[in-house]
Amino acid sequence: MRRLAEMRRALVLAAICLAACGLFAQTETPPVTIKVEIVSPPAAKKSSAPKESADASNVVIWLTPLVPGVEGAASAPPSRPAPQIAQMNKSFDPHVLVIQTGTPVQFPNKDPFLHNVFSLFNGKRFDLGFYEAGSSKTVHFDRPGISFLFCNIHPEMSGAVVAVDTPYFGISDRNGRVTFSNVPDGRYQLNVWYERSLPEDLKAASRAVTITAAARFLDPVRVVENPNFSLEHKNKYGQDYIPPANNTPAYNHP
Repeated sequence: MRRLAEMRRALVLAAICLAACGLFAQTETPPVTIKVEIVSPPAAKKSSAPKESADASNVVIWLTPLVPGVEGAASAPPSRPAPQIAQMNKSFDPHVLVIQTGTPVQFPNKDPFLHNVFSLFNGKRFDLGFYEAGSSKTVHFDRPGISFLFCNIHPEMSGAVVAVDTPYFGISDRNGRVTFSNVPDGRYQLNVWYERSLPEDLKAASRAVTITAAARFLDPVRVVENPNFSLEHKNKYGQDYIPPANNTPAYNHP
């Protein structure tokens, strides 16, 4: 009898677990997906059709709730390990990082020489000073905006941190695909940022969208590429970079 009671208890527990798993499967929100297309400006000689072979990565899209009941979900960033932007091979890795406002970001130096990361434009302004190989510094991005990253030693280095006031954000892969997780049904403002686009073109690409159980695949976003875009910039003093001395050992990317 005792063994029969234990078997019954085990069956009851198994049934409860199955019911809980079924309930979780029913309540889990399917991801929201959108496709990004990089196009040439209408005035360009070439057609403004999407560039099939072009790299459509590093386009940032975020959804700002327009429904009051959803705003509370965007009040604070989730608790998770701090993201990183490493200095590797005289580059920022990743080149673009999108985070929720209030998130700290680590900047480890994984090169065998000094770096001096700084940002003096638009978003979070900071200057990490010189720091050596193997060390790391952290910046707390406490305000929304675009923080362009540079190194005061190496003019070829550039990157960006995009801080947004919502947990619903994503960044496109090489094929232009962006996926958002755990987005409740509702109405949102779709915002776009791309390093190689003009502000007016990005504003034109933004729009209001409605997400429902039947509408988890949004219409594509066409991002106009600025044909005059350049990565050239000044150092943190607003001056041209000093060319390296002839006796400085050359460093080539692997």
